[in-house]
Parts: sequence; C-alpha cells; structure tokens
Amino acid sequence: MRAVVFERYGEPAEVRAVADPEPAAHGVVVRVEATGLCRSDWHGWQGHDPDITLPHVPGHEFAGVVEAVGARAARWRPGDRVTVPFVCACGTCPSCLAGDQQVCERQTQPGFTHWGSFAQYVALDHADVNLVAVPEDLSFPTAASLGCRFATAFRAVVGQGRVAAGEWVAVHGCGGVGLSAVMIAAASGARVVAVDVSPNALDLARKFGAAECVDASGTKDTAAVVLELTGGGAHLSLDALGSPVTCAASVNGLRRRGRHVQVGLLPSLTGTTPVPMARAIALELELLGSHGMAAHAYPPLLDLVRAGVLRPDLLVTSTITLDATPAALAAMGTAPGAGVTVIAPWS
Repeated sequence: MRAVVFERYGEPAEVRAVADPEPAAHGVVVRVEATGLCRSDWHGWQGHDPDITLPHVPGHEFAGVVEAVGARAARWRPGDRVTVPFVCACGTCPSCLAGDQQVCERQTQPGFTHWGSFAQYVALDHADVNLVAVPEDLSFPTAASLGCRFATAFRAVVGQGRVAAGEWVAVHGCGGVGLSAVMIAAASGARVVAVDVSPNALDLARKFGAAECVDASGTKDTAAVVLELTGGGAHLSLDALGSPVTCAASVNGLRRRGRHVQVGLLPSLTGTTPVPMARAIALELELLGSHGMAAHAYPPLLDLVRAGVLRPDLLVTSTITLDATPAALAAMGTAPGAGVTVIAPWS
C-alpha cells in the first residue's frame, strides 16, 4: 500500500510503498476513504508523543470500509462502513468495564501507538469494542471528522462541560476542535464567545453560531475581554488549542463556580503547565480534562448529525491528496489554517 512515512522527527515525511497490515484475531483492517489532518498529527511528527516508534505512519481521524476481519471479531464484515474513536480501548480493563473506554488503561491510538490512517489501509484492535457504524447517508469526509475533533468537542461541551441553554461558553482556539465546540455549544442554546488570532477562524466561528468574537492578536488580556462580554465571566470555558496562554486565559475568564475543560494538548519542555489555581480555589472553579469519546457514546451525536442539527461537513474547508500530505503536515506548525483539512487519498 502507499502511505505517508517519516523516519525522523521533524524531518520531511514522504509517500512510499509499505507492506499491507494484517488484522489481529480480535481486529479488522479498514480501507481508508477519508482521513483528517489534525494538529495532533503534527505534534506526533515533532516528537511530542512518547508512544511513537520510528519509522512511523501518522493519521488517527478517519472513516472507511472494513477490508479484512480477524477470526474473533464478531460484529463486523467486509464492506461495512465505519469510523473509530482515536482512543481504541481494550474492552476488559476496569475503566472499560465501567463504560469509560476513552480512558482505557491499555488503550491504543492509530497514528501514535501504531501506524495510522495516512495510508491505504489501517489495522485496528478490539474491533467489537471500538468500531462505529457509519450510516449510508453520511459521507466519508464527514464521518472522518467524528473520530477525533468533532466527537472530542461533543463530549467536552456536552459530557464533561455539561453545557446548558442560556449559558455563556468561551472557546479559546478556533481550529477544527474549537470550531466544532462553537457549533455544538451554539446548537445547545448557549451563547458563545470565540477567541482566536486568525480573522478567518473567527469568521467561521461567527458562521457556526458564535455570539461574540475576540481577536486575541489585538489584546494582551483576552480573559478580561471575556469577563466584560459575558457580564462576569463564562459559565463554561474550553482551551481547544493547548498552550499555557490559552489555558490560563480560559480559567481566568470564568465566573464564580465556572467550569474549565482542557481539550488541547499541552506539550512543554518541563512537562507541566502553570494553571491559576488561586482563582480556582477562590471562585470554586471546576478544572476538567476531556479525552475523546467512547464508541458506545456515538449514537446521540450521529442522530444530531443526521437530523442536520449539527453540520460537521461545514467544517471541512480543504481537501487534499495523499501526495500533498507531507507538505501540509509540516505547514501546520506555522500555518495551521482554519477549519478541517481532509485527505481523500484515492480521489
């Protein structure tokens, strides 16, 4: 098969022929029809993820068709249309048995713990636990976004964040996951403040329902602006980018007893990120993490997508080929762009 491969962190990847994967007894091999280009893939390419072993094929946000099925995978057949959460669970650890597969104690992640979806085929373990059926009326590019950014935002806003109609929700960082959060929060009846440095990203945030937009490049204190716009602070705030600056701004822009959800990854040389804990204590804030969404939790999200209440297809602002992917991956460090880029490898 053809795949995007890198041999060294931060050095150019290339498209080349590699061996086709084989399914594990409990797994499947999926033929990739569409896969998203996510900033997490860029972090992996930069060497920020300790699970990656070189050489490596990135890609974790995809949809496609089951190509081959292991002997112990009972629920799936060749030809089934599927997507998968970026966290693939074992199904048997205590967290999985409690329904919390998104924090599985033996989790695997395509594109990180093993080769991913920037390829013609990808292998997935424990298929009966992890695969999600894609309805016939849902396109593969739309379904691909559900494996990471949109599903992650859905659980962060609705599950962890417990959004309620009429609340103020601040979203710091309007890339793919941030714009997804804007759309989901607005569809839930919340009033959204979108914060980003990109005018294009803020334009998309307005399109997807943001009531207020803050250009973070034009102010040194975005938290103060959020406090003013919301009349005392957001009820719920998300750091959808992942930086010490956006994390602190998200916490500092909350009202009393507000809820901060950290969605963006926070890699740093020291391994820690300063958080304004004095404010968290004084205002009794909740500081929460959100790490994807288990496969069994997808049906309510799919129902809203099929009903047209949520439109992840509108987030797709660029479609590229597999051959264009190495350059696009490298560019994410300096020009991450607005919206979601989808790789349609064989179109």
